[in-house]
Amino acid sequence: MNLRRLFTKEKQERRILRQIERTGDRLQPEYHRPTPECPHPERWRMFDSMTAEAEVLEFLRTVVTTIKPELVVETGTFSGISTLWIAEGLKANGRGRVITCEFDREVYENAKARIQASGLAEWIELRNESSLDMKVEGTIDLFFSDSDMPIREREIRRFLPQINPYGLILMHDASSHLKIVREAALKLEQDGLISAVLLPTPRGLVVAQKREGRK
Repeated sequence: MNLRRLFTKEKQERRILRQIERTGDRLQPEYHRPTPECPHPERWRMFDSMTAEAEVLEFLRTVVTTIKPELVVETGTFSGISTLWIAEGLKANGRGRVITCEFDREVYENAKARIQASGLAEWIELRNESSLDMKVEGTIDLFFSDSDMPIREREIRRFLPQINPYGLILMHDASSHLKIVREAALKLEQDGLISAVLLPTPRGLVVAQKREGRK
């Protein structure tokens, strides 16, 4: 793994968090570069360049209210915004919980404060650890992969045995520009582990289901 790249990303996370502290959560036009599958990213909205696009957050919450998961696992908490949208869906359902992990201690503490102030903390279990070390008990009904891009394939493979064959796997940052996650999803599909659909959002979103166990 490229440690220089990870260190640069870590600094970017903290820079964005400082900006959020100054200005609050502000919606703005998405500014990731156009791709063949999404030539007009400015038609989408974002809070910042690392949190999922606002429309993807809406989709995520709707998935939760649609499939009624008992257990959601999210990797890469960052500011906690996506975690709260998941929790809103769980609250609307009146059941379930989301386990979310953030490796960076400073970023974790920031997310912890946001979650504690949200009124949704009872639906959330926040952990300060890597997805590659995290242990989760039970069957995962919805898995949202949004951690460091180079480890996404490994974390999917790690948790795949626990994922409900009738549940869903979502992988953010799967655009043709970002490549790493897109290629990981296609490799997992080529290996016969998942069936994947690539949604043409600015940063790309994979919607997948494991093949094993489906009838």
